Amino acid sequence: MISIEDVKKNKTIAALVEKADKVLGEIGYTEHGQRHCSLAANIAYNIMVRLGKGERKAQLAAIAGYMHDIGNLINRDFHAQTAAVMAFSVLKDMGMDMADIAEVIAAIGNHDERDGFPISDISAAVILADKSDVHRSRVRNTQMIKVDIHDRVNYAAESSFLNIDPEAKLAQLEITIDTSISQVMEYFEIFLSRMLVCKRAAEYLGLKFALVINDNKLL
Repeated sequence: MISIEDVKKNKTIAALVEKADKVLGEIGYTEHGQRHCSLAANIAYNIMVRLGKGERKAQLAAIAGYMHDIGNLINRDFHAQTAAVMAFSVLKDMGMDMADIAEVIAAIGNHDERDGFPISDISAAVILADKSDVHRSRVRNTQMIKVDIHDRVNYAAESSFLNIDPEAKLAQLEITIDTSISQVMEYFEIFLSRMLVCKRAAEYLGLKFALVINDNKLL
């Protein structure tokens, strides 16, 4: 079975991740490179493990999480679907089993909140992993926080952690925001649609989604 470590070592995938991040940097988006992809992979893997889904599904969720944004190399619009098509070719060349490829590309193609849906437990894990990454380390140019709300909200986020509690059947996103930089309302202004898709993803996994900002439960 192809593992997440195999994927991370693949030079083709590494080049796609790097270039996709550079493309987004050119149009002013936050970091979507090795840091974000690796974190999404780790979180997706841990969700599957915490819920007792087994090593195979955990690995597939990690692979989907790692490759989910490579479609940004082509264009930001419909990047989830483009990434899925790109991942199909690369994973096929790596010799991945076709059933596993199908799981991975279905998850990748459905990770974006604008047109994606949790269509499997793997895709639900990838959605939660992707959307839970809000942090100041994603901001490329701190001067932009004065004029760009996405940079400002991310820079204000001092920490974020997705707590999966299988006993309580809860997926709780816990964020600490420096309100001297950005008010909590600004988080909802740009991320409400992401929280709604997180709610759907959590429900697919049999969990309730909760959002806690600065120790205050908001969802």
